[in-house]
Amino acid sequence: MRTIYILWLRQLKRFIRSKSRIVGSLAQPILFLVSLGYGLGPVFAKAGQGNYLEFLAPGIIGMSIIFTSIFSGIEVIWDRQFGFLKETLVAPVSRFNIMVGRTLGGATTAVIQGIIVFCVSLIAGFRPINFYMVPFAILIMILISILFTALGTMIASRLEDMQGFQLIMNFLVMPLFFLSGAIFPLDGLPNALVTVARLDPLSYGVDALREVLIGTSRFGLSTDIAVLSSVSLLFLVIGGYLFSKIEI
Repeated sequence: MRTIYILWLRQLKRFIRSKSRIVGSLAQPILFLVSLGYGLGPVFAKAGQGNYLEFLAPGIIGMSIIFTSIFSGIEVIWDRQFGFLKETLVAPVSRFNIMVGRTLGGATTAVIQGIIVFCVSLIAGFRPINFYMVPFAILIMILISILFTALGTMIASRLEDMQGFQLIMNFLVMPLFFLSGAIFPLDGLPNALVTVARLDPLSYGVDALREVLIGTSRFGLSTDIAVLSSVSLLFLVIGGYLFSKIEI
């Protein structure tokens, strides 16, 4: 447990020191929130779907979390190239604990990003149906961040090149985001796209956030929590195995 805590704290300190990273990672969510929220809001309302900003905000929160979570995996490659990873791996501790500590550290920074975007959405005009449900929304953010941080670490464990990681992540992240229903309803889509959305873990994260923040859900909160928890556990196990196979 001490190893997990130390690595978690190290990841958190690294994030806090990088002010430019914090500001830069907020640019895209704010752009999506403002441009789409206000740009497509009248069209969404005319279609009888209600307030688009309320529909969009949980999706943008999910977007900020998945981007921060998955790209935290690049730190594994960075540490490998500069020798910091070797110093960690030769320590007399379980590699699984090392992977869990790094994952929890990356997940914590992703949750912080999600909370900041939530606050920005409040400034933009978003209002949850009940502010007492916000702590439950944060718990869902934690599940989403653990899932995708584990995924990022899992992929980074098999790569040695940062450019290759960025290419794979861009190829992976954008489909995960756009097919999750974050920016458009899944109702009325072709069956093929609905099937793909059901296979997308982020779909359940966004759906759970909408359930607790605006009271609408497609899959049901219990299903969302079950999928997020089981996939997070699966990725942690696979990621721990792949991380243990890293050669130094």
